[in-house]
Amino acid sequence: MLLLSPLTPRSRFLLLQLSLKCRVAHRQLISCRQASTKGSPRSAPASAQPKAQKPPAKAPKPFKSAQISSPYVKTKEDEDNTPKALSKPLGLAKPPLPGQNSGIDLRTWRQRRDDFFNYDKHLERRKSLTKQVAKPYFREWTNMQYSKGKTFVAPRSLIREPKALYFPNLHGVTLASPSLAMDTTPLLTHKISLISMFSGTWAERQTMTFIGDAKDPHVELGILLEAKRGVLQRVDINVEEDILKAGLIRLFMGGLRRKLPVERHGAYFLIRRGITEEIRDKIGMLNSKVGYVYLVDGNCRIRWAGSGRAEEGERESLIKGLRKLVEEAESPVMEEPKLQAVSTQPLNAKLEQSTA
Repeated sequence: MLLLSPLTPRSRFLLLQLSLKCRVAHRQLISCRQASTKGSPRSAPASAQPKAQKPPAKAPKPFKSAQISSPYVKTKEDEDNTPKALSKPLGLAKPPLPGQNSGIDLRTWRQRRDDFFNYDKHLERRKSLTKQVAKPYFREWTNMQYSKGKTFVAPRSLIREPKALYFPNLHGVTLASPSLAMDTTPLLTHKISLISMFSGTWAERQTMTFIGDAKDPHVELGILLEAKRGVLQRVDINVEEDILKAGLIRLFMGGLRRKLPVERHGAYFLIRRGITEEIRDKIGMLNSKVGYVYLVDGNCRIRWAGSGRAEEGERESLIKGLRKLVEEAESPVMEEPKLQAVSTQPLNAKLEQSTA
């Protein structure tokens, strides 16, 4: 058996050069054959019909940003950009519970592994990411040119309790406990709450057109808040998802404590995470640059809502709704009638006489 000696670098170069020449010759041969066939085409049969030409491809449509599936969002196709009256109740379908929407992942490693290999969870995550990517970055700023970002007009009367939906639970620190995060649901339960929700100074000034300043509320509203302090409370929710801005707010919390009365320190929340796009859509908070006001009853149901700057008649409807909720809370609850115990002595006496 002959042993082949290894190839030298010189022989390898020669073999590579030979293979390249063969490839070039093969390509030249193929090009010559194609040229000869084009010069003398075959005669097509008479019965053969020309093939139907394909229609030209349609030009691709321009990409349109996906809108949030909400009945309150305005599109460019709308001829009238004035905000419309709120026609549907806002809120979540299920009652809130403490610990929800905290933004903290409490899953174990096994649950995270199972969710990672769950295809349905991947589809949900993909859908939410698609909504976030398709949302234009400057859409909220461009919507500010229409009625200063006002999303909807407040209803003239309260939403009836059977149809009202629930205000979500939010998790954040307060002025009374800056180092311990708390939930909003225990504070809102069993009390009528006037909630102002904002993100930034400009949005906070919009909510003041409904409620008034911290030290100088509107006269009629301030009298009502002072007279019904045991039933009625005011809650401020400052939403700031940017970690730098939230850090600055926490740095200057001392100034906020001096600005607000002491009894309101436990009702001023700073929320940094936990408010998803779905929650924003359901509570009508479609523009984060705008302030919102909610009137929530003792069962955490949203009975009234307003957005942007207060227009004519909106502040009056808010005060009217507050008075009605206070009357409902102070009205005595109808107790169920108690069944009286029927005496069995006469019946036992008759039975003894009949047996005797």
